[in-house]
Amino acid sequence: MLRIMEERKWVTLHLMVVLLMMASTLKVSKGISLCNMNEDGIMACKPSVTKPNPVDPSPECCQALTGADLKCLCSYKNSSELPLLGIDPTLAVSLPAKCNLTPPDDC
Repeated sequence: MLRIMEERKWVTLHLMVVLLMMASTLKVSKGISLCNMNEDGIMACKPSVTKPNPVDPSPECCQALTGADLKCLCSYKNSSELPLLGIDPTLAVSLPAKCNLTPPDDC
C-alpha cells in the first residue's frame, strides 16, 4: 500500500512538471514582432517584399505599416536578418512610399 502511494506521488509530480512546462511554452510563443509590426502585419506585407515577383502592398500591409516604427525598419536596410525571413531589404525600404507614407529622411 505504501509503495502505491509513493508511485502516485511521483506520477502527480511528473504531471505537474509537464503542465508547468506546457504553460511556460504557451506564454513564450507569441509570434514574430518587428518594429511594432506583429506577425499578421509582416505576413500581409511579405508578398510585396519577396522576390522574384513582388506585388503591390495590400491595404492590410499599408495599415500595418501605419503603426510601424519606420525608423526601426530602416535600420534593417543593410541587415542580413531580413533575408532570413524571406524579405528583400531593397523592396522593404521602398514599401512605405508605395503605401503613401513618408519614410524617414535617412532611410
